[in-house]
Amino acid sequence: MNRFINATVFTGSGWLTNATVLTDNGRIQEITTAKPAGNEADTVVDLNGDYLVPGLIDLQLYGGNDQFLNDTPTPETVRHIYDTHLRNGTTTLLPTINSTSLDVMLRATAAVQTVRTENPFGVPGIHIEGPYFNPIKRGAHSAAYVRTPAEGELETLFSQNADAIRILTLAPEILTQEQLALLNRLKHPNTRLSLGHSNATYQQATDALNTGFIPLGTHLYNAMRGYESREPGVVGALFDHPTVRVSLVADGYHCYPPTIRIAHRILGDRLFLISDALFTRYPGGPPPRAKFSLGEFVVHYEPDTDGPGESARGRYVNDADNLAGSALSIIDCVRVCVEKAGLPLVDVLRKATEIPADVIGMGDKLGRIAPDYVANLVRLDQTLTVKNVWVSGEIAV
Repeated sequence: MNRFINATVFTGSGWLTNATVLTDNGRIQEITTAKPAGNEADTVVDLNGDYLVPGLIDLQLYGGNDQFLNDTPTPETVRHIYDTHLRNGTTTLLPTINSTSLDVMLRATAAVQTVRTENPFGVPGIHIEGPYFNPIKRGAHSAAYVRTPAEGELETLFSQNADAIRILTLAPEILTQEQLALLNRLKHPNTRLSLGHSNATYQQATDALNTGFIPLGTHLYNAMRGYESREPGVVGALFDHPTVRVSLVADGYHCYPPTIRIAHRILGDRLFLISDALFTRYPGGPPPRAKFSLGEFVVHYEPDTDGPGESARGRYVNDADNLAGSALSIIDCVRVCVEKAGLPLVDVLRKATEIPADVIGMGDKLGRIAPDYVANLVRLDQTLTVKNVWVSGEIAV
């Protein structure tokens, strides 16, 4: 049994100070402010007042430090992505591919399925972002791949490893009603459809969300029709809907701090964080890949000058200086929300733990420090720097 003592424990609604967390057999057993009886065989970890929070969860990222799932859709790449982000406190993630061929989609899904079998709470599935997008809002996705589904394509996509497809992002306005109905029949119950890269009108987006089988929106504000006074667009539809949950890239580039605050004020617990990381770094590790091809784009890493040392993550831009992706991890998003957007730490941590766990249907096992939950835990100091990470109660970082 592990005993984490002198911890400031995040409960989901606040903090327990001078608390003890007991774990055994990979699960959390007890959280208490009393001094529980222990035995000499226990492993004691003294946190000296540091924060103890659930393992962070990221539902959209594409690469690790130097490997990219679209380029090499193999189990080895998936493991590299997980190991890189684990060092930054992310204990559960969905490796993501952007718009590509059906062959790569199938290979990437099979690779994720292999690792999912090994590590079901760490890599519970894949996020397929595209290729069924509105070309007007394709962003950094390759024009060669953005398309409507070819005849038989959806049947083939969901004929293999369908239970590993956790999120599929699409623009509903470019699919026919027959294709949407077919997709709803074919998809596995694990799969959540997400509205993104869409130029839908407010009414089109609202109609799609009201079907009940599109419960999510992908990276709010980015690659979607914006909010205007006489046409609220996709942003307005997501804001106005009573239940849809929406991801946001809180890196200070995709969304400036005031827009993060506004989204939090309107959406509350319907908002969750994603890193959208093409590549990232880990403490003590090398910089992320400096330059690479993304479809017809050549993108390069641009370090962040607004932060010293390990906190300087930066972004990826193409040769026209247009934003192409982030170079961070979820803990960086947490810091941006707290330090630059001024949001309460309690609210922000929920957007990086409990809420994304609920989004993928794993909120009864992940995202909280509570009895019988998986003992994925992260130690943060007062600067929100990751000090240690435990996976199923075992030290990992």
